[in-house]
Amino acid sequence: MESLTKTLGYSFRQPEFLFQALRHASYVNELGDPAMKDNELLEFLGDAVLDLAIGHLLMELFPDAQEGQLSKYRSMVVDESGLCQVALGLGLGEYILLGKGEEQSGGREKSSILANTVEALFGAIYLDGGFDKTAAVVRRFFFPLIEKVGSGEKVSDFKSLLQEFTQQKYKTLPKYHLIEESGPAHEKTFRVGLTLHEKVLAEGRGKSKKEAEQNAAREAFFCLKDL
Repeated sequence: MESLTKTLGYSFRQPEFLFQALRHASYVNELGDPAMKDNELLEFLGDAVLDLAIGHLLMELFPDAQEGQLSKYRSMVVDESGLCQVALGLGLGEYILLGKGEEQSGGREKSSILANTVEALFGAIYLDGGFDKTAAVVRRFFFPLIEKVGSGEKVSDFKSLLQEFTQQKYKTLPKYHLIEESGPAHEKTFRVGLTLHEKVLAEGRGKSKKEAEQNAAREAFFCLKDL
């Protein structure tokens, strides 16, 4: 796990917390060891820790924002897409411990498993090192997402997320092409197709080509993740 802790920038005093964070329930159930814990309780704790740490960051960065706006920002940062971006940045998929069935069904690329493991990982850091050290790691990995929120960009940048995923898993990049442009000049609708290895994976619609591409990328990302 040395490469993971190096990427994290955090060394565990009690490595068992890290191993527990990476143990999916399918792995523990398959081994049948009653003394071994899966990562579900750490996921529960990590969800709360991330809410608190990111809440601190948001208040620091947007001191004049209202409570409702900060809540909206936080939900945008810690949604499944945001957590998956952090997981991919850590290369977390290759470290997760899965049961054989989940492994064979592509579990280490599934968005839900990646997102839940990120939460468990931050729960483990909190138990091992306390809030201040956890907040420092949160800042390192979530600050780029918070910056996007502040600039008005969508945190859920599915084009970037899909590109990173396909580059890692398929060693290629998705391609986008305009299928249709319809409607009057002031209210156009664009339909975009997305292909991977010359195979059509998804289509997306939007009021601009960029929006249509994002929608196509979102559909393709969750489709590929759940294969």
